[in-house]
Amino acid sequence: MKIGLVLSGGGARGIAHLGVLKGLLEQGFAFDQIAGTSAGAIVGALFANGYTPDEILKIIETTPFYRHIRPAFTRMGLLRLDKAEDLYRTYLPHDRFEALQIPMHVVATDLNEGVLTVFETGELVRPILASCCLPGIFEPYLINKRQYVDGAVLNNMPVEVVEPKVDFIVGVHCNPFTTQKPITSVKGVLERSLILAVRSKTKERLAKCNLLIEPPELSRFDVFDWRRARDLFRIGYQHTQSIKSELSKTLDSVL
Repeated sequence: MKIGLVLSGGGARGIAHLGVLKGLLEQGFAFDQIAGTSAGAIVGALFANGYTPDEILKIIETTPFYRHIRPAFTRMGLLRLDKAEDLYRTYLPHDRFEALQIPMHVVATDLNEGVLTVFETGELVRPILASCCLPGIFEPYLINKRQYVDGAVLNNMPVEVVEPKVDFIVGVHCNPFTTQKPITSVKGVLERSLILAVRSKTKERLAKCNLLIEPPELSRFDVFDWRRARDLFRIGYQHTQSIKSELSKTLDSVL
């Protein structure tokens, strides 16, 4: 039986994917296909390349990603990600989907056509960066003369991408919805509004997952909490550990 893994976007919260992955691997899960949006695309690609969850966490903790983000001197965004291409190629030196150990599918939003684009062949690094271009923050990413922004704009949980290719889908969603105290800042308004918009489009896709993992504690973190990487990793891992019996039964049923 083939198992697919779908990883949502969620900014820094996406680091929790690594903790969940570590727990799943310890339980004996193995994956035949991976699909990811934004942070999920980064985690999925590095994992598909052969890095362990702990190794990816170390990369995140020791790499000064902010040094590879530069101001955008246009009216389309505050920052640019193109300088990060060389950084990602140090960890994905082949820069090809075909070089990955597990088939990977990255989604981004074609801003010109208003449609979702699935990248799964050819160059790898630029589609990953395109999938992470949060509108208004990052300038749209240009690939083959097309402008792309964050895949979460149209699909933050790309279940459909792997659905025809696998028999069982494990979904990891890092944006749990909880009622929060009143918002008191512009940043809070923007983040909450984004989560609400994305969540409304995600409910049906969450229901398509045969196994959905969504650590509720992640609601305490925001999408910019990059400095709390180890805490986010721990929450993902501990939540997965807390459902070990359910995971064991699930694995027995699919193998």
